[in-house]
Amino acid sequence: MDLFSIPDMNMLLFLLISSFIAAFIDSVVGGGGLISLPALLATGMPPNFALGTNKMASAMGSLTSTLSFLRAGKINFHLVKYLFPIDFIGSILGVYAVQQIPTSFLKPLVVLMLALVTIYTFCKKDWGARSTYSSITKRVALLSGLATFILGFYDGFFGPGTGSFLIFSFLLIGFDFIVAAGNAKALNFASNIAAVLSFGYLGTINYAYGIPMGIAMIIGAMAGSRMAITKGTAYVRPLFITISVTLIGKQLWDVLR
Repeated sequence: MDLFSIPDMNMLLFLLISSFIAAFIDSVVGGGGLISLPALLATGMPPNFALGTNKMASAMGSLTSTLSFLRAGKINFHLVKYLFPIDFIGSILGVYAVQQIPTSFLKPLVVLMLALVTIYTFCKKDWGARSTYSSITKRVALLSGLATFILGFYDGFFGPGTGSFLIFSFLLIGFDFIVAAGNAKALNFASNIAAVLSFGYLGTINYAYGIPMGIAMIIGAMAGSRMAITKGTAYVRPLFITISVTLIGKQLWDVLR
């Protein structure tokens, strides 16, 4: 595969639109891969190249979202700076594991976990409306580090639902929806950039599609994160539930098929 050949213009336009929408959603609650990855596969690109190319573009979008949330003061930097390298290492190990092990065995477990996360969030009506987080305790540090490593590995290995799981994890330790989303995007960037380095080393990134998609994702991420910061929890919570339900449906369809 020629990694730098001039892409078909009609297909590129389709990918640019898909990337903008994916990044807009992903910048707030994750799940953008539901849109961008199938769009790449529709080009006929081999799955390993589609995964690598999607991670490259997603890294550009997640960096933009992270900077937007950081400027707005919606990232707990004191906690995230410790979790960032843990997530990074987990993602690298996940990328190398996926080269050896099929992802199919993970799908039923992902469906079950997403269903539990969605039901819990839906039933707790005021959950995430305000922050109850105070400081890093030993328990918070241990649980956060463990969850971050597992989700970093999962993001490099498979990916769908990582943003939702990260947000849920930060909600569990007391953050409101907006800061939870900001923290999640910072860690998403860590796992994305680790995956990009790994896929790049393996030579499975199509730069002709990945770079234009990344630019579209930067624009989408700026728009999405700005709306989340402006609209607040009233906007993020229902979108989180909607995307989680969509993820469940997609993964359940894949399992049954």
